[in-house]
Amino acid sequence: MATVRYLVTNVEDSVNYYVKNLGFELKENFGQFAIVEHDDLTLWLSGPKTSGAKAILDNGDKPIPGGWNRIVIKVDSIDNTVKQLKSLGTDFRNEVLSGVGGKQVLIRDPSGNPIEINEPSKFAKS
Repeated sequence: MATVRYLVTNVEDSVNYYVKNLGFELKENFGQFAIVEHDDLTLWLSGPKTSGAKAILDNGDKPIPGGWNRIVIKVDSIDNTVKQLKSLGTDFRNEVLSGVGGKQVLIRDPSGNPIEINEPSKFAKS
């Protein structure tokens, strides 16, 4: 099982988003830090007061939500998933793109962290 930490601005909003919109299961909630799981992915949601959000790099940079690194959630039908997510008011970064590996679209969680919704091609599924 892979574990990824996402920095979030509001843990409660993020937990609700991942559980209600993307089918994650809440495992632990400590107020400023929560753990949710989906299939073989464990996602740590770290609020602004957690140690994971307080680390400062040598050059003075502070960790913030967002960027381009992302988790990928595989789905059977990207069209059905996009329709459902749009009905829930999901923030989309782009339209569905198609390539040799399948179809993908990027969405944002409430803190601006990117999530890739991916429908693998028949070649990528094998």
